[in-house]
Amino acid sequence: ILVKRVKPDFKKLGPRYGKIMKQLAATIAAMSQPDIIEFEKNGAFTFEIDGQQATIEASDVEIISEDIPGWLVANEGNLTVALDITVTDELRREGIARELVNRIQNIRKTSGFDITDKIDVYIASNGETDLVVEEYRDYMSRQVLANTFEILGALSGEAVTELDFDTFKVNIRIVKSLK
Repeated sequence: ILVKRVKPDFKKLGPRYGKIMKQLAATIAAMSQPDIIEFEKNGAFTFEIDGQQATIEASDVEIISEDIPGWLVANEGNLTVALDITVTDELRREGIARELVNRIQNIRKTSGFDITDKIDVYIASNGETDLVVEEYRDYMSRQVLANTFEILGALSGEAVTELDFDTFKVNIRIVKSLK
């Protein structure tokens, strides 16, 4: 799934192949994926350019793994790591749940609650958070020590905090639980 390309080091190859360097560089850049694999395995590759043999070694070039759409690719020597960076709806909801936990913990702290205080969390209904709360209610409740984690139609008044996410805002109220 990786696409590799070879980039010549002109400082090393230029003095050795001056007259044919331009053609050699073009030939190196046009190497096929099977040729690159063979080159990596053997550590050297020989081309014939204008009747002259040109042998390149691994130290004469840089082998680069190109980014694949939806993947992040990094190289270090012979090691290549590709990470799927596609954000699915499930990952997005989990990220919002984790961010809600973080923000609620910060509100607990600034509100002066003790670390062991149980709380009740009320969150305004919002298209971005309703499904998240339904899906991750138990997880979030355990993380923030909430006896109640409830979605309400709207919130206003005292102790309401507006949480500003990148693409939406939601109101939340956190109170010390009486239970």
